[in-house]
Amino acid sequence: MNQLILGDNLEILKSMESDSIDLIYLDPPFFSNRNYEVIWGDAGEIRSFQDRWSGGIDHYVAWLKDRVLEMHRLLKPTGAIFLHCDWHANAYIRVYVLDKVFGEKNFRNEIIWHYSGWNARLKDSFNKRYDSIFFYSKSNGLSFNGFTEKWQSEEEYIKLRRQKVHIDENGRKYVLSDGGYGKRVKRFLDEAMAYGKPVSDVWIFDKLNNSAKEAIGYPTQKPEALLERILLCASNEGDTVLDPFVGGGTTVAVADRLKRQWIGIDQSVQAIKVSEMRLQKQQDLFSKPFVVQLHKYDYDTLRYSNAFAFETWIIQQYGGVANIKQRSDLGLDGCTKDGLPIQVKRSDNIGRNVIDNFQSACKRFDSKRFDQQVQQRLPVGILIAFSFGKGAIQEVARLKNEENLLIQLLRVDDIVPIAKKPKLRVKFTDLGLDAKGLRDLELVALGESEVGIEFYAWDFSYHQPDGFKADVLIDKVGTQTEKFKPGSHVIAVKVVDNEGLESLEVMELKVNGEVHSS
Repeated sequence: MNQLILGDNLEILKSMESDSIDLIYLDPPFFSNRNYEVIWGDAGEIRSFQDRWSGGIDHYVAWLKDRVLEMHRLLKPTGAIFLHCDWHANAYIRVYVLDKVFGEKNFRNEIIWHYSGWNARLKDSFNKRYDSIFFYSKSNGLSFNGFTEKWQSEEEYIKLRRQKVHIDENGRKYVLSDGGYGKRVKRFLDEAMAYGKPVSDVWIFDKLNNSAKEAIGYPTQKPEALLERILLCASNEGDTVLDPFVGGGTTVAVADRLKRQWIGIDQSVQAIKVSEMRLQKQQDLFSKPFVVQLHKYDYDTLRYSNAFAFETWIIQQYGGVANIKQRSDLGLDGCTKDGLPIQVKRSDNIGRNVIDNFQSACKRFDSKRFDQQVQQRLPVGILIAFSFGKGAIQEVARLKNEENLLIQLLRVDDIVPIAKKPKLRVKFTDLGLDAKGLRDLELVALGESEVGIEFYAWDFSYHQPDGFKADVLIDKVGTQTEKFKPGSHVIAVKVVDNEGLESLEVMELKVNGEVHSS
């Protein structure tokens, strides 16, 4: 199940299954000891920043090495890791972290990501215009896809080969190359160019500017083309990609688009929620569902989420194993790690009939185990729901007292904490018509939460069947000024609080008419 997880990545990595990941890309905070590393500014990110800087370079290396050790455990034998860093600590990271954990023999490349631009004229050094991306495999069994680029022109090919071009009797251009054993063979330009240009370990991609189509306002956001190359060279469709410092969500967004499974982790609420909205904007009918794991969860979001995704998620939260088949499962949705049946009902006020059906399903699932559990006065199964009605509770008590048959009832809030989502209201001010007949409106979102507001996001062409597709992804103030053509418009705004819970408000706007909430 694709998932975004809020929390300390070290603890989350420790809880994950060994040999389960095909590719890891991580862009950890650089060892620059600068406040600009604190990008989101929320409590989780600030805690992480302070933890990294409670000591010098030795402490930073130890902090990172603890996490890389877990990543090595998680990788499959065919897997690879790409660690993104810069000049502040790249030498330390290669020698004291990656060589120690993965072994020098599993070093594949130091990829140089070169980007254009310059700083002020430096008096004592050249401008630093690159990052390092260290590429290591877990073993010699690395799954690696050959990767080529398109030649820009014949002239580029000829210039790089630095060989004389000949033309044969059919008008085909070729160069003479050493084919081995002292022989000279023809290399036809059309064939060579069709094959493509082998990619070197120097990659040239410009950094994103604020006007770039994919820019979300995240200062250290990496271009999708960079991550696309990494994912294409070291993973295949259906493989699982992990980014333990998900940041602005580029890795998971690209993985989702390239039909990889993915897991993104971050300690920042804002990073997780921005990544979630970024994924929602690009998803279509063919996209796989994903879940967002927070510290606390909103009842409405869980209660009305995708049923299968919720069943899988809540069973995993309980520590069980979800049934991924969805067919021939006797109505059961999973089991505990020792094989006890679990059923999930994404409902409130579960009735007695559910108890009767669940009891029968448990017996059909494993009649021998069922009888043993009854004899030992142990639960025959676990039923999870949002709440249970009086009839269900009474029937469970009767079965226990009269038939020695135990069914364990678990409420969702017994497994995960549920909190109140923030309140939200929207007001607007008509600023009048501009010279082109467009109406200027100032829209103000006012959120209230006991834990504080994190940010707002806006969708100026909201269409309910498509879901929320943010046009403005990060609005820390909650105020937007927008121009509207005459006619009807539907606007949606989301507010996200400091625990990641959110509320949505929808406005139907009629230019030159009324504005009302719906």
